[in-house]
Amino acid sequence: MKNTLFWRLCAFIALGTVLLFWALSWLTNHTETSMSYIAPEHQQQLLKYGKQAEDILHREGEAALASWLQALQQKEHTWAAVVRTNITPFAGSTIENQYLERFQMGRSVEWKIHLYFEDNPTMEIPFSDATSHFLIRLPQRMRPGEFLMYAKVILQIALPLILLSILSFVLYQHVMSPLRKLENATKAFSEGKLDVRVAPYLPERNDELARLAATFDHMAERISKLIYNQRQLLADLSHELRTPLTRIDMAVDFVEQNINPKQALERLRYEAATMRNLVEDTLTLAWLNNESPRLNTDDFDLVELLDVICEDARFEYPDRLLTTVLPANAGITQSSQTALGQALENIIRNALRYTPKGSEVKVSLTERGSGYILVVRDQGPGVPQSMLSDIFKPFFRVDKARAADTSLDRTASPSGFGLGLALAHRQIAAVGGSIKALNYFSKKDGNNQSSPQGLEINVELPRSCPSNGSF
Repeated sequence: MKNTLFWRLCAFIALGTVLLFWALSWLTNHTETSMSYIAPEHQQQLLKYGKQAEDILHREGEAALASWLQALQQKEHTWAAVVRTNITPFAGSTIENQYLERFQMGRSVEWKIHLYFEDNPTMEIPFSDATSHFLIRLPQRMRPGEFLMYAKVILQIALPLILLSILSFVLYQHVMSPLRKLENATKAFSEGKLDVRVAPYLPERNDELARLAATFDHMAERISKLIYNQRQLLADLSHELRTPLTRIDMAVDFVEQNINPKQALERLRYEAATMRNLVEDTLTLAWLNNESPRLNTDDFDLVELLDVICEDARFEYPDRLLTTVLPANAGITQSSQTALGQALENIIRNALRYTPKGSEVKVSLTERGSGYILVVRDQGPGVPQSMLSDIFKPFFRVDKARAADTSLDRTASPSGFGLGLALAHRQIAAVGGSIKALNYFSKKDGNNQSSPQGLEINVELPRSCPSNGSF
């Protein structure tokens, strides 16, 4: 789901807010209710006052009771009295006994006290005869809710602050935990640990942060691959440059010593051309790997392109037979004629180079689905099965794979230091195609042993380059 983290945080905050207000409301009501009753010891004291008043009245009379009430009022700084129930109905009215039984002039000591009323309520303790009542305005020292203000501060300020802090901490941890992993991975990656990844540490997340981690991993994968390729390319290039540089040094020495200077100058031109081709191919390969160029600007006929390439190849290799099986036309749109032409030229020239003199290289093009299949088949020695994928790697020398064939022309120009097929692989991939190599076999002498009859390069090309148009 899109914006998963947003909805998760919204749900968490909304639910947390509702629960917070509910908890505060419940705690406030519960606290106020529990604080609205007279303390049990004060209830017992009020009941004791009522009992004392009744005993003094019965034993010592009203005069003694009056003195006791006066002393009580001074002691508790309140008002107190003893009254009799005298409800006289008139106009033919009658009073039910049920009303008389529950009639009270004041509040029972067990009743709830309203904490927000300024005046203290009058409490009533009935005598045993139910016709006399001891009344006393609740003394201030017995009024409940003494800590109401502190409770309100705790419930309305301290508790929400604590709960919101906990909620914020949980949200912070939920968001920052993957960000810390991403930060650590970024730091480790910047220190040269190119294999560090974040997604394995977030297996249970499926939100924006998980997608951010996946994006980082994709970036790290691409950058580490580019760095590795650059390191490998630089190492291989340094190794391959040593040989022509050594030959150039030797040719310079021959010129200086006037030893066959004409042959030495030809060697200098050859090695300089070799180095120039090597550097140009290496730069092109690095450009394709690093820059991801857009290669979707040309519309052309693939048949015409193949005709031009094959005609040039026939001129360069007149002692080989190059045959083509091509349709009348094969239109390609939004591709790169230059990149595709260089790739196909490398493939065809490579096939001609490893085909013995007088043998055939066959180029065929057929339509398949939404694209084309180009097959270039030579009659060379083939490539060991384990090396079929390696021939598309930079600086992999095809000569090593085909060294067993003694029929090849060893005077031919070198194979481009293994960059030709590597460039072809990347250029074809850049226009949305694919390339693979395989040996084709034939039975000999009727036995069960099979030997390669040659190497076949299959190239799949779309009629139109993908919309991204980059490698």
